[in-house]
Amino acid sequence: MPTHTETALESFDADWQDWHAAHERNRAHPHGFLAVTHLHWLGGEATRLEGAPGTWRADADVVRVVLEAGESLQRDGQELNSEGGATVTFGPIEERGGINLVAGDTVIEVAKRGGEYIVRPRNPENGLLRSYQGTPAYSPDAAYAVRGTFVPFEAPRPTTVGAAVEGIQHVYEAPGEIRFKLSGQELALTAFNGHTPGSLSVLFTDQTSGRTTYAANRSLQVVPTADGSVLLDFNRAVNLPCAYTDLATCPLPPAENRLPVPIEAGEKIPYERQDQL
Repeated sequence: MPTHTETALESFDADWQDWHAAHERNRAHPHGFLAVTHLHWLGGEATRLEGAPGTWRADADVVRVVLEAGESLQRDGQELNSEGGATVTFGPIEERGGINLVAGDTVIEVAKRGGEYIVRPRNPENGLLRSYQGTPAYSPDAAYAVRGTFVPFEAPRPTTVGAAVEGIQHVYEAPGEIRFKLSGQELALTAFNGHTPGSLSVLFTDQTSGRTTYAANRSLQVVPTADGSVLLDFNRAVNLPCAYTDLATCPLPPAENRLPVPIEAGEKIPYERQDQL
């Protein structure tokens, strides 16, 4: 008969397997980042963009698109060129925000990154998505699910970090840091506000980075409890889009988030990038 510890470990492993399978399904979405075919940076000069209908430019914090007769672009199911020729505008869009437009089978992402507007067509026939083999990961290990404490700063700190694309920077608001112990060392990670209310996002590298895990960054989402307690389950550390494609603008971790210990948990270098080692 299994012991309580064995049952708990089996449940831990099963929960991780379910989470990882769901994460892989989401990553392989027909219009996810693996479907991105181009990364266009908009300027003040009207330009036709490969993979997107119309002529595009950005000025005064607004994106303007001129659609000719026969060119279709939809937003929320509404045709934007119903009169056979139209100029449409979008924006202002907040930093790291974006909207999705539809042109046939392609989703056109219009977003702001590093203060500049970008356009990224996403087509389900993109070769990167079609050939995606899944992402290898370490086997789940409960030793890498550690308790920590979220310690808020006196005031949120604007924190500037680099990006996977040269020439731009990201500025995030850091509300505090997470302190924890791993491999006998007292460690801390600066945390940014997460994707959902009350959550935190942690970007980090460690001593596996560039060896078995992606060199530039990994990400972990956590939710502190009311007393500041945090579960850092590094088994759920994931790659950002830049681990798969050069058409991503992902942020890099702040310098203090380069951990001096190996985190042999979570996602590894994608199969598509392993030939670059």
